[in-house]
Amino acid sequence: MQNQPTSAPHTEAPSGVAPSSAAPSTAAPTVAPVAQSDRILLIDILRGVALLGILLMNIPTFSMPDNFIEAFTQNPDSTNFWVFTGITVLFEGKMRALFSFVFGVGVLLFLAKKEQTNRSAVRLYYRRMGWLIVFGLVHAYLLLWFGDILYGYGVCGLLLYLFRKVRPLYLALGVPLIAIVGFVGSTLFNQNIAQKHLAYLDAIRAQQTGVVLTASQTQALADWRELEKTMLPNQEDAARNTALMKGSYSSVAKRVRPLSFLFQTTYLPFLLPDVLALMLLGMALYKWGFLSGAWPTRRYRLTMLVGYGLGLPLVCFSVYYALQHTPTREAALAYNDTHPISWVSLIYPVQRILLVLAHSSAIILIVRAGLLKGLTRRLAAVGQMAFTNYIMHTLVCTLFFYGYGLNYFAELQYYQLFYLVGVIWIVQLYLSPLWLKYFRFGPLEWLWRSLTYWKWQPMQRNAPVPALPAV
Repeated sequence: MQNQPTSAPHTEAPSGVAPSSAAPSTAAPTVAPVAQSDRILLIDILRGVALLGILLMNIPTFSMPDNFIEAFTQNPDSTNFWVFTGITVLFEGKMRALFSFVFGVGVLLFLAKKEQTNRSAVRLYYRRMGWLIVFGLVHAYLLLWFGDILYGYGVCGLLLYLFRKVRPLYLALGVPLIAIVGFVGSTLFNQNIAQKHLAYLDAIRAQQTGVVLTASQTQALADWRELEKTMLPNQEDAARNTALMKGSYSSVAKRVRPLSFLFQTTYLPFLLPDVLALMLLGMALYKWGFLSGAWPTRRYRLTMLVGYGLGLPLVCFSVYYALQHTPTREAALAYNDTHPISWVSLIYPVQRILLVLAHSSAIILIVRAGLLKGLTRRLAAVGQMAFTNYIMHTLVCTLFFYGYGLNYFAELQYYQLFYLVGVIWIVQLYLSPLWLKYFRFGPLEWLWRSLTYWKWQPMQRNAPVPALPAV
């Protein structure tokens, strides 16, 4: 979840894009959340876009059975096929990358003024990240969303503090380094799956001939079965999982909690480096002036043109390749068995960065030109309440799709899911600015800040802000 800035040495420029440096003060520094006038509008807008975009990627996981894409990945005449393809090309991975960018920026903004308070900044920062981890655990195990990002972002946040003063070039180098490490790691991981699958097939063939299986063949059957239950469900597993998701709260928990635990333990070392690298890149882009809107217009235009010009052909090719070679579970396993190294997967990190930079440049150009002012103001409000709005996604989707709610799990066509996405977007685009008209923070933002500062923060806009002691 995005770490919203609580203090920054910048004020919003009249255009709402580029911040200007605050005048130095000789007064003793105080520790308090950021004032509304000190927010950077562009960062809130980008955060709002990323938050709403993430719902496009999350809602199928809330609502669809395992292996659901097999029903339409080989049918170009299907509406589902084209909706899936369009969302994959334009948004898959890009919204999470943008969200990670602004999280990294949020860390810099939070620490900027508080660096003057030395130890208190460290205490506040790590308390803030600690509470984010706690919120992630509640989100995953009580609200039952195994796609939670709060826990992982909180863990990454514990490391980000160490990089706050690193030069931008070195921060940005984390992306290609992690991409290379990730490629090697995923290759070894897929080779391990292929090894288990081939051993499983060999054991099945031996079993069908009626011979007594060896100990290694018996173990191969058990290993593959465990992998199926956790990562690669077959048709029977998919039907069983669907039945669990359409059951009671305890039934859904039986399905969701083991997955949450798996992602927060076994697979966490494989997932965090990519997220951390994106956060570091966000910090670098802010220090370079890209994410603060400080670049000249022509550089944003050039970034947008290069990003779309190179990124779109690359992502279109990779999506086409996947649809041709791995449209189903069985096809993906067969491909993995015969391709020890999938070189085409190197396209993903390249096209993702190109397109997220292009998307960001397009948004910045729109804001700079003063276009869609009503929409951008609403997006800024959504971004300012990103924590609350993110949890709202979970509450709406779980109550709509899970069995203990309206029980629409596995009941809708893929394209129909995005009608609900549109409704949620509209509600949040109208509700967020309305809420912020009367209150300083979103409900969860208020709670997070109060826990961070260990003091109840004023909620209503007309409430006086208590003076905190200087440190």
